[in-house]
Amino acid sequence: MGVLRYGTSSWSEKTWVGPFYPPGTVPGDYLGHYATQFSTVEADVTYYRIPDHKLVAGWHLKTPEGFVMAAKFPRSIVHGGADATPNPDTLLQPDRVGGDTEEFLGAMRGLGDKCGPLVLQLPYFNRSVFPDQRAFLGRLDAFLGTLPNGFRYAVEVRNKGWLNRALLDLLRRHRAALVLVDLAYMPHPDQLALDLVTTDFLYVRLIGDRKAVEERTRTFDRIVIDHTRRLERWARLLERLVEKVPIGYVYANNHYAGHGPATIRQLADLLPAAVVRSAPTRP
Repeated sequence: MGVLRYGTSSWSEKTWVGPFYPPGTVPGDYLGHYATQFSTVEADVTYYRIPDHKLVAGWHLKTPEGFVMAAKFPRSIVHGGADATPNPDTLLQPDRVGGDTEEFLGAMRGLGDKCGPLVLQLPYFNRSVFPDQRAFLGRLDAFLGTLPNGFRYAVEVRNKGWLNRALLDLLRRHRAALVLVDLAYMPHPDQLALDLVTTDFLYVRLIGDRKAVEERTRTFDRIVIDHTRRLERWARLLERLVEKVPIGYVYANNHYAGHGPATIRQLADLLPAAVVRSAPTRP
């Protein structure tokens, strides 16, 4: 049986000061404190801009040995630009986004053995972007084929009709993980009659329903939606799936229930102690 590392999607939320970060903690000290509580984090900031080498070096310096940082591919690569609608002329096109891809991967190399999976968080694609799944899979297959060894990759798909064997077989060929998501309009993974393990690690994102949370709060310092039953479903599913892999990564977003740290701790408490790993030991 493998183990699960668990943490949150980002560490930069200012309203965590008090309930999670000690009162008076300044932003520059967030990550260092975070790493005393959890053994992994998902860097959301890399979706919005390619981090420079100095920033990544700082992440490495502020975290202990054994810590793992996952990160999202930049929006310019997976979305194709800053417009609300994905740009089919550029997204995942190696000849158009190759420079950004090389720059991003070059920066992430600065994490060394603290670098975790790198995530292609793809948006929902309508027919104006890809006329059908075959066209999408052709693009994804070509892009994954250009990525270098030395990193592990995970792919998040938000077209629920594309969660099928064709996608899973493609991911297996590239040794990439299917990101298992809890997202408002996507099916819960335990509803899918498929073998969801496509490589030797799991990757899970508890994303939730942004609108529902923001109707209840504008700060992320407490749970505002009780997702206990959904988390119990996740615990049962993860306990089964982690038997198939040596490791899995599970991240909770603030928009899942209102407070990412509390959500992920609640899930961890529902799992057997033998399969969860929280904070690394500082040297």
